[in-house]
Amino acid sequence: MQKPFIVGITGGSASGKTTFLNKLLTSFAPQNICLISQDNYYKSREHQASDQNGVVNFDLPSCIDDEAYAHDILKVSQGETVYRTEYTFNNPDTVPRQLEFRPAPIVVVEGIFVFYFEEVAKLLDLKVYIDAKEYIKLQRRITRDRIERGYDLDDVLYRYTNHVAPTYEKYIKPYKNDADIIIPNNNHFERGLDVITTFLNAKIKA
Repeated sequence: MQKPFIVGITGGSASGKTTFLNKLLTSFAPQNICLISQDNYYKSREHQASDQNGVVNFDLPSCIDDEAYAHDILKVSQGETVYRTEYTFNNPDTVPRQLEFRPAPIVVVEGIFVFYFEEVAKLLDLKVYIDAKEYIKLQRRITRDRIERGYDLDDVLYRYTNHVAPTYEKYIKPYKNDADIIIPNNNHFERGLDVITTFLNAKIKA
């Protein structure tokens, strides 16, 4: 098997990475692409830091087991299959799945810190940054966190102001210029998706 081409996709929280990724994944046969998301590498709740008001901050690099994340990406790139339990963000209504990351010609690595973590960033062959205006990201975050994670509006706004926005300014935005491709996603990302899909298909056929 040839060495996989590893694509790193990042952007601010609620910039639309998940929607973009879902579209990207459906553009390829399952055996040709593997997604390894940072979301499944959060440390357990007892190892998470709290802010000055005692609210757990899930938006810091220290929340992620970056060593395990880099280790699994490397293993998959070397042709090994990796198993990991899905992280459900403490949602009691969600039963975690056993995830299987199989080697594939294209490996997609996704998360808000994939450019920041040096041990992950050095494994990337292509860096893609999904960009969106701040007010659009906030609207998306409110919808996502209320539906998927069970947070009420006050909680969402508190976390966005005190956790999400500062993290974006310190750990995500400064790495925007490291991207090979920046895809605006205020209204749509179809043209950017077409560019990435065409490029990656050429890598598979090479």
